[in-house]
Amino acid sequence: MKVHKNLLLAILALAQFMVVLDASIVNVALPAIMQGLKFSAENLQWVVTAYTLAFGGFLLFGGRAADLFGRRKMFLMGLIVFTVASMFVGAAQNEVMMIVSRAVQGLAAAFMSPAALSIVLTEFKEGPARNKALGVWSAVAAGGAAAGLLLGGVLTQYLGWRWDFFINVPVGIIKYVPQHKSEVDHNHLDLPGAVLVTGGLATLVFAITKAPSWGWDSITTILSLLAAVALLVGFVVNESRSKHPLMPLSIFKIRNLSGANLAQLPVTAAMFSMFFFVSLYIQEILKFTPLQTGLAFLPFTVVIALVSTNVSRFFGKIGYKPFMVAGPIFIAMALFFLSNIQVDGNYLTQVLPGIALLAFGAAMCFVSISVAATSGVPQHESGLASGLLNTAQQIGGALGLAILSGIASTTTVNIMTRDVTTSVAQATVGGFQAALFVGGFFAIGAALIALFVIKQKKGVKGSTEPIVVHA
Repeated sequence: MKVHKNLLLAILALAQFMVVLDASIVNVALPAIMQGLKFSAENLQWVVTAYTLAFGGFLLFGGRAADLFGRRKMFLMGLIVFTVASMFVGAAQNEVMMIVSRAVQGLAAAFMSPAALSIVLTEFKEGPARNKALGVWSAVAAGGAAAGLLLGGVLTQYLGWRWDFFINVPVGIIKYVPQHKSEVDHNHLDLPGAVLVTGGLATLVFAITKAPSWGWDSITTILSLLAAVALLVGFVVNESRSKHPLMPLSIFKIRNLSGANLAQLPVTAAMFSMFFFVSLYIQEILKFTPLQTGLAFLPFTVVIALVSTNVSRFFGKIGYKPFMVAGPIFIAMALFFLSNIQVDGNYLTQVLPGIALLAFGAAMCFVSISVAATSGVPQHESGLASGLLNTAQQIGGALGLAILSGIASTTTVNIMTRDVTTSVAQATVGGFQAALFVGGFFAIGAALIALFVIKQKKGVKGSTEPIVVHA
């Protein structure tokens, strides 16, 4: 049976859209969830972090499983669990049920997403064809974040926040993707490695999240950070000794793959600060309704769709490195601009320009990083490369949100302590300003990584074979 590659790409992109949607759609619904489930202020961010942490922690596991047991099998398994978990999230009755169900969603996405991207990498040969496919993939992935805010606004305002998650159920009927057999000569999954890396990352995020309330110099914070480091060092040692490692360290000999994944961490950390803090600012300070908040982020979707689908055409002439350097600089400029938001601010002058500028930079980043992180990767390790790229994105976002939330809350408390006449709104905005400003430096770090680590590499001409795939 033959399937047009563009149809295949559309199916896989829709699945990825669903994964990204659930990471962002919740942002607009946070105030409603907080009120409906009586969430404490300090636990609210776990509605976001539980998903991204489980997703990021298991992506290497899921990506390798796709290489070993078949991409279609892993994709469908993840899709089914994701759909069921979405029903439980929508039906959540308390904090625990919500957070646990979100974590299961993230776990399922960790199998679905890398399998989908690895199919794209194997079906589109390296060169212009793959660059265009990754442009579409990046537009869907990055644009889905902003589209989630709009859709979340509509659903939260008119149907209630629970429908932000029930909407996943109809999409779960997607079942057609090509059959794929393992291209690796073994089917051994490195369970110790998976436990070590997931435990290490979870402990690290938990420690950073709790540090503002515990105190950065408290014995609890220090011991938690040391435990995280020990687990992650143990993971590296395990991978170097394992006969069939979860993440063969040799893959990092591909310089641009290493540089791209390293740059992805601060880029995503910077972007998460914009979505999280600006959405809270628009709703809590400017008093936008959920629908108005979603519409406020619509320009992000439009800009990123236009730029993402066109930027790859320049790779053949000047390579992707210039875009990997310039993209984060635009993101930094946007965050520095947004760090000037005020209690009596105006959306058109203080928010919209920053959103549009960040979208422009993000589009350049995600397409160029995706191409750099997957170029030169052997086909039998495409699932692993997909898992690495998604891991860097999700862990960067989770850690970035934890760090920046800590900065925001600490700054807010300090402002209130220094001047008791300061209003809660003024102190809250002061925290948002500090977090967005620091997020800008994350982006600058990504630009420096791209400048000094990535090798200039121009695109190659693609294949002229018919665009059909055998299932």
